[in-house]
Amino acid sequence: MRESPTVRKRRLVRELRRMRTAAGLSIEEARKQMGWTSGRLNHMEAGRSRPDSSALKDLMNTYGISDTAKREAILELGRQSKKRGWWTKFDDVLSDDFIGFEAEAAEISTFQPIVMPGLLQTPEYAALSARASLARTEEEIERIVTARVLRQKILQRDDAPELHTIVTEEALIRLWRSDRELARHQIRHLIDTAEALNTVTVQVHPQSAGIFAATSGAFTILDYADELDQPLVYVDTTETGIYMEEEAQVTAYKKVFEHVSMDALSKAASVELMKQIITS
Repeated sequence: MRESPTVRKRRLVRELRRMRTAAGLSIEEARKQMGWTSGRLNHMEAGRSRPDSSALKDLMNTYGISDTAKREAILELGRQSKKRGWWTKFDDVLSDDFIGFEAEAAEISTFQPIVMPGLLQTPEYAALSARASLARTEEEIERIVTARVLRQKILQRDDAPELHTIVTEEALIRLWRSDRELARHQIRHLIDTAEALNTVTVQVHPQSAGIFAATSGAFTILDYADELDQPLVYVDTTETGIYMEEEAQVTAYKKVFEHVSMDALSKAASVELMKQIITS
């Protein structure tokens, strides 16, 4: 059930680079042997274009890949990478491929010091968040909310990912003071989800803990069940997100998340604090 064309494209890109490197060829040498125009292979290895089966066969012939099973596996990976996920219908309001990467994750760890995590937002809060960007029409806001609700369905799957999210007490209090009715529904949703799903952990970083280790702000770590898919760190920005996949980068962010989690309240204490906020 957990299968995303976005993740398959990432795997294919990595495999294309690996095959070329194993053949001892530079991009320029490889593309000259195939008689391709300048830039075609660059685009493929950068993930900006998805090669068809004919191009993949040409690449494997050039790289000396003769094993039938290996060739078929690469071709199947190419076919999977060219499929379209449901989220592509919302390309007009989604800025990057994050939902595609999220869809196949086995573990999602996210720290959100300002806003509520997307996978746990109510439709009303999602609309408020979209409207706060100051650059959305009502039609766009409606499409953003629809996409966010569909995105949250991964939490109900039989193979749902383990979601560990940390929010700050300041973010909860700010929301409570700005709109109590909306805040009550949103915070209650956090509580209900955390209590109903054993795959979801919600922690609150209390004001009493002082400054948190994640001084650079919000981030999300995605881990995958298949060892072929390396962990990924995503940092959201105003325009499009930043992705980091170097081992040192991922390790650094995992260490930061661990420290923030240790400073945060336990799951039970976090639920109790959220209940106190909405009944104060």
